[in-house]
Amino acid sequence: MGENLLLLVSGIIILIMLIIDLGVFNKEAHKVSSKEALIWTIVWVLIALGFSFFIYENYGWQKTSQYLAAYFVEKSLSVDNLFVFVIIFSFFNIPAKYQHKVLYWGIVGAIVFRAIFIFTGIWLVELTYLPPITIFNQEHIFNPILITFGIILLVAGIKTFSKNGDNEDFSDNWTFKLINKYIRITDQYDGDKLLTKIDGKLFATPLLATIFIIELTDIVFAVDSIPAIFGISKDPIILYTSNIFAILGLRALYFLLANSMEMFSYLKYGLGIILSFIGLKMILSDFIHIDSTLSLVIVLSILIISILISIFKPVQNQNILKENEK
Repeated sequence: MGENLLLLVSGIIILIMLIIDLGVFNKEAHKVSSKEALIWTIVWVLIALGFSFFIYENYGWQKTSQYLAAYFVEKSLSVDNLFVFVIIFSFFNIPAKYQHKVLYWGIVGAIVFRAIFIFTGIWLVELTYLPPITIFNQEHIFNPILITFGIILLVAGIKTFSKNGDNEDFSDNWTFKLINKYIRITDQYDGDKLLTKIDGKLFATPLLATIFIIELTDIVFAVDSIPAIFGISKDPIILYTSNIFAILGLRALYFLLANSMEMFSYLKYGLGIILSFIGLKMILSDFIHIDSTLSLVIVLSILIISILISIFKPVQNQNILKENEK
């Protein structure tokens, strides 16, 4: 009953906010202003934190700390992913007034796929624990999937320090080639429609093509973010709700930060440290236990420090932003 209540409450909140977001405040296509983006960012953060109070009242501090740690990890990884969204919108020349709708449907798709990844992942983890092994007179239980995830995160964290900021040519991207092979894509817009007819034939507009690219890109992002939250909790409901509340605020955060990405130039290094920390935690979990509260403190500390360094010691980044004021 407890898990059902958590899912029911979170589901109702998410459904109501999605309807309000697209059906009321963003019914007409328009460029999202910094003021509007700031308001929505604050709203989504307050909703996510408010939900943590609901978890605390019904399930206690341990579940709450797990939820918050997973939320901040996913949120921070999402901020890093905004760089890629900027590149995608620039490559497809998506007008600013249509970008919100593209992100909206991308987020809706992410809600579905994250549920599949998280619940399937937890099921596989529970299914693959090895028989107990005695080491130095102590019994240990290992899980090959968690250890593999830990290694993936450790490698991803190290690779973060060598990432460059070069633009990606999506015309040579396998996802774009796949879409272009099976779907007719036009470079013409028909308002904010995803499909349009030309000479009696149905074509996908650039908006639909971009949604596919963003959706497939999010699946790639999940290779890092899903294993990362597995290192924080094994409760699928806690992991899913924290993941979704972090993703739901991504659209507003994109419009708030899209023109000031240079303020977070050192964030990627903080994310690399966080991924490495969680990876090591997963690999050594049966030898070293790190409390969820301590994990939350470590994650928040790394994020705050990397953001402060970015603000007070900015670096010159390549300009990957293009104005789409159509």
